[in-house]
Amino acid sequence: VSAHGGAAGGGQGAPPPPPETWDAYQAKGEEHKGVVALLKMLKADLDKEIQQMTVDEKDAQGEYETFMADSAAKRTLDSKSITEKEGAKADAEASMQQMKSQKKDTSKEAMAKAEYIRDLHLSCDWLLGNFEVRKEGRAGEVDSLKNAKAVLAGADYSLVQTALTSGRSHLRGGM
Repeated sequence: VSAHGGAAGGGQGAPPPPPETWDAYQAKGEEHKGVVALLKMLKADLDKEIQQMTVDEKDAQGEYETFMADSAAKRTLDSKSITEKEGAKADAEASMQQMKSQKKDTSKEAMAKAEYIRDLHLSCDWLLGNFEVRKEGRAGEVDSLKNAKAVLAGADYSLVQTALTSGRSHLRGGM
């Protein structure tokens, strides 16, 4: 018969003992302290990181608020600068329009003066061109007036008047 009881034998024997899988429970001594220490170390590291993040967040918030205040101040200055520059531009444009108007008026005056000078020049040219003829005519008129005075005083200038009359007709045609 076998030691485990056989199927061929007809009797039932005691069941075999269970296989051993685990040892009996016993408290771990030093082995559990390493895990607890590791967890404590992780917790301390996390606490330090959280504190550092909190400090970093406060610093970042302060920088952000400073940046926003600086940006608002810059926007205010830029807005004032734009307003001033727009005002200066409007003044410059108004001045430019006034200067254009003055230039137009001055140009009209200059053209009118140039026209007047041209007319004077033409008149002077005519006077210069006809000066000798007019001089002779005036001399003839003076002589005629002297002769008329003499005739009125009783002198006889009938022949002289005829010659002067023909000279005057020549002067009238030349003018």
